[in-house]
Amino acid sequence: MAETIGYDEVVRMLSAAVEKIRGNHRQLSKLDSATGDGDHGTAMSRAVDAVQKVIDNDPPRALKPLLNNIAWGVMGIDGGSTGPLFGSLFLGLSDGVGDNETLDCAALAAMFEAGLAKVQKQSKAQVGDKTMMDALIPAVEALRKAAEGDDTIDEALRRAAEAARQGADATAAMQAKFGRAKNLGQRTIGHVDPGAASTAYLFEGFCEGIGD
Repeated sequence: MAETIGYDEVVRMLSAAVEKIRGNHRQLSKLDSATGDGDHGTAMSRAVDAVQKVIDNDPPRALKPLLNNIAWGVMGIDGGSTGPLFGSLFLGLSDGVGDNETLDCAALAAMFEAGLAKVQKQSKAQVGDKTMMDALIPAVEALRKAAEGDDTIDEALRRAAEAARQGADATAAMQAKFGRAKNLGQRTIGHVDPGAASTAYLFEGFCEGIGD
């Protein structure tokens, strides 16, 4: 069970998340077709392609520049709000990691808290609004709680992934309050939000990457 992680483990987390999105991109587009343009899976595929490209061409092998370059790569994709929102997440992770090259559970939680804070500068959505925040906020809160309980990183990421999935699944009962889906009103009830679903897949990938 990991007490600390470094560059190689973070890359494993990211690579597993890339594969998780790639393996579920059709499902994400299917979810989006119920309340949006049906292209969220395509946009997320472009986003994780940008992530993988940076990983494959990263000579510094240092966390902050890795995450920063990923952020700008993701923000540069053609995909509506997906690029700015998920790019902001990685930009916040870069800010949050600081000069650390080794992360314990508390540092990992702080890194993701900075990621959440950066996303919150892009979106005012909260839990209950049927957005990616319904998965992201519970996941980050679970990481912090795990860190305060002296959990291992493996356990913390497992808790975060479970919280993200529960949050995403809960959006099926909600009415959308943001984005294009907002215009559909009650017709959005009964459908999982694609942004929340993709966020849950990311955290599940992070968890699986550490468990490999």
